[in-house]
Amino acid sequence: MEVDSSPLVTVLVPCYNHQAFVEKAIRSIVDQTYKNIELIVLDDGSSDNCPQILEEMSRKYGFYYEHQPNMGLIKTLNKGLSLAKGKYICPFASDDIMFLDRIEKQVAMLESRPDAAVCAGNIINIDDNGEILAKQRIRPERELGFDELFWQNIPGPAAPTAMIRRSALDEVGDYDPDIRIEDMYMWLKLANAGYKIVILNDLFAYYRKHGSNTHSNYRFMLENEMKILSAYSGHPKYELVKKRLLVSTFVKVANRDKSFARELIKQLSIKDDPVKVLKGIFRMIA
Repeated sequence: MEVDSSPLVTVLVPCYNHQAFVEKAIRSIVDQTYKNIELIVLDDGSSDNCPQILEEMSRKYGFYYEHQPNMGLIKTLNKGLSLAKGKYICPFASDDIMFLDRIEKQVAMLESRPDAAVCAGNIINIDDNGEILAKQRIRPERELGFDELFWQNIPGPAAPTAMIRRSALDEVGDYDPDIRIEDMYMWLKLANAGYKIVILNDLFAYYRKHGSNTHSNYRFMLENEMKILSAYSGHPKYELVKKRLLVSTFVKVANRDKSFARELIKQLSIKDDPVKVLKGIFRMIA
């Protein structure tokens, strides 16, 4: 019997109450064109039908499945990393869907770039029903180091598309349970350790947008982003980056959460960014 010499890839799927979506997510993994995959699925105390669905799929496809008491996403990810044996790791949400050739393309890129810790690509936004949304943003290919991510404000990897080099993760350490935006936290840690993050122009995943996405909770996002930035408070651009984040959040919430917007405007002045601050003020009073 021929032994598969291609690198082992661990796909790590934390699942919580995604009974309507999880089957498609798992099928998109087991149907990959790349076959040397270790699939680890950890159900984090779902109260819906996910455990039954996953138990049946695990028997059918032969992947590792465990139903655990609810621990939260970050602790579940760290537990999954402790189980993973792959040279490369793909954390993947149980409501998203992989393009079938993504792992094949990402392994090829990372095998050719030992200086890169992450390979990612583009996403297509879909709704709860799997319908493609009208608003999409396909970003160009780019390569990022710490400066590009931290203060040049170049967009980082789309989390549903990320493949991470395990040896780099071992070097920088696990996710921090006190920080709930795990992707931003990890990209900065890896880049700060000197690794490159390569983002291809390829489409790698369908990202499901719905009401429970954490990115729609602006107060939560700001608090966690500030925690992440504070680890680099000695950087000469730290105050600039922090102020830019406050301005950006103010503009986003100005006509959505006026109470929060009023809190933020007290920390800003027109000179911080005249165009954006005025834009936010006009939205807030409209």
